[in-house]
Amino acid sequence: MTEARIRLVPGFSWFGKNIGIKDSTLDFGGILADVPCQAAGVFTRNTMPGAPVLVGREHLRNGLLQAVIVNSKNANVATEQRGVEDSRTICRLVAEQCGIDAELVLPSSTGVIGRRLPMDIMVEGCRTLKQDFGKTERHVEGFARSIMTTDTRLKLVSARVGGATILGIAKGAGMIEPNMATMLAYFVTDAKISASLLQPMLGRVVNTSFNRISVDTDTSTSDTVVILSNGLAGPVDPVAFEAVLSDMAVYLAKEIARDGEGATKLIELVVSGAQTAEQALLTAKSVINSPLVKTAIYGADPNWGRFVMAIGKVFQYSVNIAELKIFFGAGENRLMIDAGVLDRDEVPLEQISGELRKNEIHIEIVLGKGLHAEKVWGCDLTEGYVAENAHYTT
Repeated sequence: MTEARIRLVPGFSWFGKNIGIKDSTLDFGGILADVPCQAAGVFTRNTMPGAPVLVGREHLRNGLLQAVIVNSKNANVATEQRGVEDSRTICRLVAEQCGIDAELVLPSSTGVIGRRLPMDIMVEGCRTLKQDFGKTERHVEGFARSIMTTDTRLKLVSARVGGATILGIAKGAGMIEPNMATMLAYFVTDAKISASLLQPMLGRVVNTSFNRISVDTDTSTSDTVVILSNGLAGPVDPVAFEAVLSDMAVYLAKEIARDGEGATKLIELVVSGAQTAEQALLTAKSVINSPLVKTAIYGADPNWGRFVMAIGKVFQYSVNIAELKIFFGAGENRLMIDAGVLDRDEVPLEQISGELRKNEIHIEIVLGKGLHAEKVWGCDLTEGYVAENAHYTT
């Protein structure tokens, strides 16, 4: 069963500490496996990827990792070749401290774009790594805190699959569109499963979870999702493993959307009745990304015309307005808008507004009689988002 709690995974150590990148909060963290792990990763599709993403892709080519090292507040993006060398230097320092190969270290950085890492601070922070790592829940929580930027809460989840354990930790709150997100997510497991199975599996899992969330339509330069498998618990059923991993990823994805910068509400949107899977996903993205839809939901304004507008922005497909239905709420008592309601006096506006006042909002848009559907998650757009990002670097 998937649980929002820490389950320690045998064979993994963790740390999180402050090294001076931030004023006082934790800003440097790591994961270390006792043995080399079968590993897989999915990275940002942004064409301006950060230096750690470039290095991480290199190090994952052979499907093996043994350590992850992360800093927050500085993304090491748009720093050219010097930034790449900085990431490689950090990997080398971690490897020397931990007695492993540098190619087995995956680097990640998150934070402000366009600034070089403070390498004097980074080098000093790496000097005591071996003694920083520990196997307790406190060490896991320290890591989870160290990777946070504008997050307001920890994002972690665990589960059992057969005799194995999976633990997942993520961060993310802004620069998020349904195509990964400004997010980092790390899964570790003691299940025995090969990289050749993990890589396509992780791609499928990411596509139905982290690729389905929205805060502000922006695709980050640093997105990274990885999984490390040390095999200590022995083989597991790969189908069951993927199902549980998928549930965990969906949970973390929803937590990222729920914790969107300035957000007050989580939105779950289903688009069904589409002619193709592409139409369903394009429409879902158009709606969940719309600032007008998101601000209406923030104000509990039952302006369902904004949904019609967002549906119409999908130029590749046309929708017969006579077949369009919009449902608000969950369960048997959800409210419906359709083309038959031509007089606005007949629309249950106050009831819809009541649904939009909830902390978790469920909406389904039925485009027609097609067989395809997609589900995405997002949040409302508030003054808090503007305040957070108007002064992000000051």
